[in-house]
Amino acid sequence: MREISLVDVAGLVGQELGISEWITVDQSMINLFADATLDHQFIHVDPERAAAESPFGGTIAHGFLTLSLLSAMNFESIPKIREQTMGINYGFDRVRFMSPVKPGSRVRGRFTLADSRFRGAGMLMTTYDVTVEIENEKKPALTANWITIVQFDPKDRPEDA
Repeated sequence: MREISLVDVAGLVGQELGISEWITVDQSMINLFADATLDHQFIHVDPERAAAESPFGGTIAHGFLTLSLLSAMNFESIPKIREQTMGINYGFDRVRFMSPVKPGSRVRGRFTLADSRFRGAGMLMTTYDVTVEIENEKKPALTANWITIVQFDPKDRPEDA
């Protein structure tokens, strides 16, 4: 895994920092997500009914399933900050579900660092422009601005920050 230092982060704003490996979203994953979230809408879990009654020609993954995969995609593809003691999700802005993810599709995340700023003595807030691509599709599954907080020991804060 690549590593960077806190002092490097500001210089990376505007740059693509990582692209994850492909993740296969199969019907089993969709069904497990439906069980975990209690969202058993037929367009997700009933292939026959979804083929007959939905505009998608079959089942599709929950948008929130695709969104939730960002954690794994991020962990695998974004450089680790050496001084980081913990990472925290702060939230999302402008989440858009652009195209449905059908069972058997492969998706991957693309992360561009859009902003970073220090908050308090031991926190760095980062914003990523995120796109989840569907293999062999022109439109992405989703786009979002993902805001995270990197916690670190205040003694490690760069002097000029």
